[in-house]
Amino acid sequence: MKKLPYGISNYEDLITQNYYYVDKTRYIEQLENIAEKNIVFLRPRKFGKTLFTSTIQYYYDINESEKFNTLFGETYIGKNPTPLKNSYYILRFNFSGIDTSTLESTISGFKNKVIVGIENFVGTYGLDFYINKEEAAENLLSNLFIAFKLQKRNEKIYVIIDEYDHFANELLSFQPDNFKSLVSRNGKVRKWYEILKEGTERVVDRIFITGVTPITLDSMTSGFNIGTDKTRNAKFNEMLGFTKLELKELMEELEIGEEEQEKLFPILKENYDGYKFNEEATEKMYNSTLCLYFFNRYIENKKVPSNLLDVNIASDYSKIAQMLTLCKSNRKKEILEEAISDEGISADIINQFNAEQVFGENEFVSMLFYLGYLTIKEESGLYAKLVIPNKTMKELYSAYFLKIVADELDMQISINYADIGTQMILEGKIDKAIEILRKYLNNLSNRDFQNFDEKYVKLIFYCIAMNIKAYSVRSEQENNRKYQDILLIPTDTTKGYQAILIEFKYLKKTEAEKLEETKIEARKQVENYGELEQIKNISNLNKYIVIAVNDEIYVERID
Repeated sequence: MKKLPYGISNYEDLITQNYYYVDKTRYIEQLENIAEKNIVFLRPRKFGKTLFTSTIQYYYDINESEKFNTLFGETYIGKNPTPLKNSYYILRFNFSGIDTSTLESTISGFKNKVIVGIENFVGTYGLDFYINKEEAAENLLSNLFIAFKLQKRNEKIYVIIDEYDHFANELLSFQPDNFKSLVSRNGKVRKWYEILKEGTERVVDRIFITGVTPITLDSMTSGFNIGTDKTRNAKFNEMLGFTKLELKELMEELEIGEEEQEKLFPILKENYDGYKFNEEATEKMYNSTLCLYFFNRYIENKKVPSNLLDVNIASDYSKIAQMLTLCKSNRKKEILEEAISDEGISADIINQFNAEQVFGENEFVSMLFYLGYLTIKEESGLYAKLVIPNKTMKELYSAYFLKIVADELDMQISINYADIGTQMILEGKIDKAIEILRKYLNNLSNRDFQNFDEKYVKLIFYCIAMNIKAYSVRSEQENNRKYQDILLIPTDTTKGYQAILIEFKYLKKTEAEKLEETKIEARKQVENYGELEQIKNISNLNKYIVIAVNDEIYVERID
């Protein structure tokens, strides 16, 4: 059995050290066959971008020709080599990890990354070139191209740029003025890309650029307008990430039997699937790194990991907050509400952002799409319908939504999810979760209650439930044209854990006299749900009605 390549991004190490490789090399052929030579390809974090750029590097590197069969013999491209294999000098840059605390540190960090790329290039190919570290980054690149042309004459360079936008995204989120300084007409980053463009007229034959967002593309247009963005091209929808078939093949390599696969697929699908990058794409993609994270722990501990979200991804929810600060629309919170409640958001996904323009609602929603917090569900007229792709992303949204509501109410609230979850999963009780809901409602002002409804009460409870790891949380799930407000199903169905179904109702203070009538209505609805086959088959199901009257909450258990 081959090893899992979790955290491995060097292609040669992966192949020569007996790691399993999900073969994406057919896309090397496809990229080579299209007319455009300078490609930009964006994907959310943890989708395998760095590994793919490493694969390209080893395939085209003129110095790696003797290793070709070792590195690619078992792959698609090894059996179907293209005319350009092992024909380029590879100049590679990675712009992640730059200190963006000040404009000066950012410029210095960018330059240092350029120097590292040039040093590797010069050392690898034995180029006679003095790297004057006092020179500006753009001058270093220009001088390198001149030296290469003189010494290698008719040879060509393939430039690979990984994480091109990493530092720029951080700047835009925290220091937008510094961002504009770097990409302005006289900015250091724009100048560098101007030199790269000039290089395509002399020594650079191909360029492949990866990143997460198109936030810098438009800002650099006047300096670098030769790149073709293939991010949302249906032909390349499956180039990064895992398809269901690729995931099945991985499980077979890990010697996971069919019966166990049937148990694991629903968990993987719920938590890591759902990404689609073009309305016409037929395949939804799994986040590859999160799948490898899952199997790494599954193989080690012989069971499904209790925490299904990689801590590196979990820390990313702060980016939602930063994107919110950029957004000038008054509907910021409403957009989050629509996303969490699965209504879907119609948007015209923007292919390039311009930092000089107002960052409005459409830009905000598009940014959430590129970051992987939203994905395409379907085409909706002239627009795309965007939804949260999976449970892991919903957890990030839910935690952040509760935070911004608490901030708006100027309240300090600590939520012990382990305590709440233990009561729910072992006893089937919701008292502690309701107490948190009550704290939110008690802090809402009379003005807030004017436009308050059942949906909002349910949304707060839903966000609390989403952060309880032991449950799969289903909202408005259809069963025979009937919709339960919230259904909590234990993710582990083998331990006799408690399931919970809740019907929510909300009454304004002026409607308090309707309480008994509303209770009867809610009871009837829950009883009707209990007659459905899908509900009958749920073991240890505890049924509740929850009625909020202004800031009072009435809870009744239905036997």
